[in-house]
Amino acid sequence: MSFVPDASTDPFTAFERWFADAEASEPSDPNAMILSTADARGRPAARAVLLKDWDRSGFVFYTNLRSDKGHHLTENPQASLLFYWKGAYRQVRIEGRVEPVPAADADAYFASRPRGSQIGAWASDQSHPLPGGRAELEQRIAEMEKRYEGQDVPRPPHWSGYCVIPDRFEFWQGQEYRLHDRMVYSRDGEGWTFGLLFP
Repeated sequence: MSFVPDASTDPFTAFERWFADAEASEPSDPNAMILSTADARGRPAARAVLLKDWDRSGFVFYTNLRSDKGHHLTENPQASLLFYWKGAYRQVRIEGRVEPVPAADADAYFASRPRGSQIGAWASDQSHPLPGGRAELEQRIAEMEKRYEGQDVPRPPHWSGYCVIPDRFEFWQGQEYRLHDRMVYSRDGEGWTFGLLFP
C-alpha cells in the first residue's frame, strides 16, 4: 500500500489502485461511500451508499428516485462521494455532476439483485413517513410477494441509478502528527491538473 498518486498518474488509475488495495484489505464493504447532496436551497444531507459500478465515465449507485437523495439530485444534480478506508488510513473524495444511468443498465442491475431486495424496492416508500411502524412495512412486503409470486420481479419505475461524473478528486493518505498527504486532480478540458494541499 505504498502507492501515492502524483502528476504522472491520472485520477482513475490512482483510484483503481487504491480501490484494489481496499478490496484486498478492508474487512467489509470496501465499496461503501458517503454520498452528499444538497436540495435547491443548498441544505446538505449525507448518507452511506454502495458503489455498484465505475469506469472512466463515472461512479454509479442505485436508489429509490422518490427518496430524499432522489429529490435532491433532481433539484441540484451535483454530488460528493467520500470513501474512507480506516485500515489503510486513506480517504478519496470525488465531486462532480450527476446524471441518471440508462434504463437498460438499471434493468440489468435490478435483475441481478436478490429477490428480497427486489421486493423491498416495491414495498418501501423510501424516506417517507412510516405511520404504521414495522408492521406496515411487513404487510407491504407480503403484498408484493403475493403480487409477484411465481414470476420475475420487474424494476419499479421509481427505482434507478445515478452516475457521478467527476471533475475533482482528492486522495488523502494519513501520516504521523496530522501531516497528511493530500493530492488533488481537477478536470481541465479533456485532461486533469494535479496539485498538493497543505494537510
